[in-house]
Parts: sequence; C-alpha cells; structure tokens
Amino acid sequence: MSDAPVPSGGDSAAEFIERGQQAAAKGDWKAAVAAWIAGSNAGSLDSANLVVTAVPPLKAQADEGDVEAQALVAGVLLDFFTDAAQPMVLSYATAAARAGHPAAQRTLGVMYRTGRGVEADAFQAEALFTAAAEAGDAYAAFNLAGMHITGDARVRDHDRCMRLLRQAVSGGVIEAAAVLGDRLSAIDEDAEALSWYLYAAQRGHAGSMFGAGCRYRDGLGTAPDPVQAVRWFLAVLDKGNGDGIHEAIQLVKQGMTDEQIRTAGRLAGRPSEAETLIRTARRHGG
Repeated sequence: MSDAPVPSGGDSAAEFIERGQQAAAKGDWKAAVAAWIAGSNAGSLDSANLVVTAVPPLKAQADEGDVEAQALVAGVLLDFFTDAAQPMVLSYATAAARAGHPAAQRTLGVMYRTGRGVEADAFQAEALFTAAAEAGDAYAAFNLAGMHITGDARVRDHDRCMRLLRQAVSGGVIEAAAVLGDRLSAIDEDAEALSWYLYAAQRGHAGSMFGAGCRYRDGLGTAPDPVQAVRWFLAVLDKGNGDGIHEAIQLVKQGMTDEQIRTAGRLAGRPSEAETLIRTARRHGG
C-alpha cells in the first residue's frame, strides 16, 4: 500500500466523491485527491477515475515544491498508473521523503520492497518504513510488520511485529486486525484472536467474517455458538463470496431451530438466505 488515506467510519463512496468535488471546486486538489482515493478504496471506479483526472493540477503544485503534493502525486502515480510512470514516482517520492514526509517514505519503501522502478532493497525498504511508522504512518507500520512476518526484516521480532500491527489497526488499517487474529491464533491465543477477527469482520473484512464463523462453530476462543457462526458465514455473501454457504448448511443440518436460523439471518442482514436455510433443514429432517 503506497498512499491510501484511511476512510473514516460510515462514509460511502458517493460521499467521498462529493467531498472531493467540493474540494476541487475550491482549488484544493490535495483534499480532493485524498477524498477520491478513499472513495476508490471503498470500491468506486468513478472515484478512481477522478483521481486520475486530478493528477495534472496536483502535479503542478508538486512541481512548485509543495511537499505534501509531491508525496500525494507519487502515491497516485504508483497506485493508479502503469510502470511507465515509475521514474516520476521515484522523483516525487524521493524529494518528499528527503523532506521527511511519512507517506512519501512509505511510497519509496514500497518501491524498494517490490523492486518497482528501483532495484529491490529490503534493508532500504525497512529503513523507510521504520521512519514513516515512527512518524505515525499506519500503512508503513503494517508494511513493516509484514517484513517481520516474512523474515525480510534485519531482525525478526515477534513482539515488535505485534506492536506494529496494533499501531496499524489504531490508524485504521482493517487488514492489520485480521493479521493480528492470524498471529494470535498461531500461538493459541484464541480468545484475543477472535476479538480481532470480529473487529475486522464488523468493518467488512471478508476473510475475518469467515474466520469468525469458523471459531464460533468450533468453539475456539469462545463457547460454540451456531447462531453467530451462521450469522458470519452469511455475512460473507455481502462481499460476493459464497465460501460460507456450505459451512452454514452443515450447521443447519446438525439441528438448528428455525428461530436460531432466522436470528442469524437477521444479524447478517440476510433474511431471505435464512429462509432458504430453513427449507434446507426441513428437507433433511431438521
């Protein structure tokens, strides 16, 4: 992740688009682009297209020496443009990183981490992510934690990795909560692992929805709870993922009551799917 502002809770893609348009009308291209990037992260193709159209006025500000604009345009070029833009990414990111801008340090770190536009250099990436994370950049903290997980950091440090993941979560990186759950699950800290899966699931992370469902089904970190299990297995459907349906059907076949199934469907916002599960249960003698 190079330069993606963290969406604020409850905002829709349409709200981000409108916020960006209002900022653009005032000539505040940095605020406009930040809003449209957040809209793109929320799944809006229109918002992503608006980000691209805003590059010329943003680049003009960057060329005048505006460090924040330099950092922002570097991130946009890296995330939204082809590799042909890499020389410009490197130029803007380097200038802003030298001025101490955390997002630019992160963008430059991504380039060194992945070898995009530069020769891959894990040590350089780690140094840049560290500087940005210490300045409070949540995505840099998440990227640095990933280097500890993969063993690419100079010294692999479990405790530091966990602190970095918590920093990332506190900065709004939802995926970091899912990774926290995975790390805690691996050392059998199942109750805390479940709490982080739920945190991410409640904020729309599909893998955590499925993970929470499995833990409620199996009683990992909590007492077995088929209602909550089916609730999260059904919730995954909101992400266009049907992986939980088979698991839900298996639970229903094991003897859930109609009331339990309907409660799960209501909690998931999937009442029609709950009725389908009830019919399935009846066909199998439930």
